[in-house]
Amino acid sequence: MTDSRSRHRSFVVMGVAGCGKSSLGAALAAALALPLVEGDDHHSAESRAKMSRGIALDDADRAGWLDRLGAELARHAAQDGGAVLSCSALKRAYRDRLRAACPGLRFVFLDLDRDEALRRVASRASHFFSSSLVDSQFATLERPEAAAEPDVLTLPATLPIEALCAAVVTAPVSVAGVCR
Repeated sequence: MTDSRSRHRSFVVMGVAGCGKSSLGAALAAALALPLVEGDDHHSAESRAKMSRGIALDDADRAGWLDRLGAELARHAAQDGGAVLSCSALKRAYRDRLRAACPGLRFVFLDLDRDEALRRVASRASHFFSSSLVDSQFATLERPEAAAEPDVLTLPATLPIEALCAAVVTAPVSVAGVCR
């Protein structure tokens, strides 16, 4: 019998700006020997320009981005046995759209309070995301635990990356958690 942890899976590391999605995504991808898909790399030039000007994206702006990310997840599931995606995935509808592209997708929600998110985003001088958008992220966020969403692991974003990665890697894996 194969240990379920040895099978490759697909994960989305999600949360508001500054929660550590990219850092945990990279650590998790390395730990699981999976490709990393950096969600920010798949935004359109128009969306990146809007965010750099402090204009929040709306559902229409995110639609093509989510489609591109879903296609990446599906491609990596078929070619590599899975992937780790860093993506805000703030609304349930966004998460469901990604789930439709990659059935069995698992989410890791990095929970962070507004003040710490603002502090972290303000300290990222080279990133295109304006710190003025932090409040819009919290306004958009539909917390996964509020609706008891399946296959979502919620972790405090203030834990060290090593502890976060270990928590994800050792979390129980359900049959639904294997992306085919």
